[in-house]
Amino acid sequence: MDVTVVLPSLNPDEKLNSVVDGLIQKGFTDIVVVNDGSKADHLEPFKKAAEHPEVTVLTHEVNKGKGRGLKTAFEFVLENRPDSKGVVTVDGDGQHTSHDILKCAERMLSEKNKVVLGCRDFDSPNVPPKSRFGNKTTSRVFSMFCGMKISDTQTGLRAIPREFLPMLVQTKGERFEYETEMFFALHNHKISWVEETIDTVYIDDNSETHFNPFLDSIKIYRIILKFIFKYTLSSLICCVIDIGLFNLFNFLLAGSVLLENIKIDTGIGRFFVKIFSGGNDAVALKVLIATVVARVISSIVNYILNRNAVFESNTSVKRSVWKYYLLCFIQMILAAAGVFGFSALFGGGEALEGLVYKPIVDVLLFLVSYQVQQRWVFR
Repeated sequence: MDVTVVLPSLNPDEKLNSVVDGLIQKGFTDIVVVNDGSKADHLEPFKKAAEHPEVTVLTHEVNKGKGRGLKTAFEFVLENRPDSKGVVTVDGDGQHTSHDILKCAERMLSEKNKVVLGCRDFDSPNVPPKSRFGNKTTSRVFSMFCGMKISDTQTGLRAIPREFLPMLVQTKGERFEYETEMFFALHNHKISWVEETIDTVYIDDNSETHFNPFLDSIKIYRIILKFIFKYTLSSLICCVIDIGLFNLFNFLLAGSVLLENIKIDTGIGRFFVKIFSGGNDAVALKVLIATVVARVISSIVNYILNRNAVFESNTSVKRSVWKYYLLCFIQMILAAAGVFGFSALFGGGEALEGLVYKPIVDVLLFLVSYQVQQRWVFR
């Protein structure tokens, strides 16, 4: 086949050559194995694999991580395999069957310009509980915070067309987190992917994996949660700007002769003047002006930060700015309605409204707003 199989491996046993033999039997004629700094007593499987004319073994003198192993192979393919139409990345521990590897390679050739993900069914009875929980949790977090629906975020079986390899070589990440960074790179470059269901194989309860449940999970979740962190930071920055500008203009407008001479005569105007200033028109106008100016400036800053730094969107300003301010307006209405609703249901007066109900409503709207901005405003 005119598809290259990429197989990074660290300290393998005889299963590595079982994988290689299975690939050759399925018709693969170009297999690139990367020895990622394996120990001396684990070199024999590489020597045996290199005896096949279909196999090329690349070696890292020291362990550099799975991500670097994949990049080394991608670079090799780009430089030395001009006729290869793409690669299929495979784990060397036997968890990917040769039948599934062939399915993913053939689908990549037929789909055109799409990455094919070999995805496991985690509802299968042979899946260890910790793997089922971990993978399903990560998939939900991915969908919620990153806007990407992937049923198997940790799959190592991926068929990638050649034209995407230069971009993936430049993608950051050296170890297991690279496979997560790969999804963001594909997403940011508007590269589609499809899922191919594969057999779910766990050998000895997945005891031979080099995945560190604690350290590698931290790296992966750090990548995923960076969006919610940046979103929170953006909101805090704009909150400080909003409060600071409100107090500044509230101070500057205090005792303004111009405001003293303005009277509000409309019915609804008198209603708000009575509520917010006890009937003092100048105080009501001062608060209104300070609030509007502060909110307009802080919202512009928030829009710029969210578009460029948080969601890193290339959506045009023309398409996104009206959505953003429509969301702001709806959020403002819901915030007031939410506090009013809590107060009507549970009572408690002004103290509970300010210290309990409003924080609850704001946190809920904060999370909902994140989803709406990610999936609609800055999609």
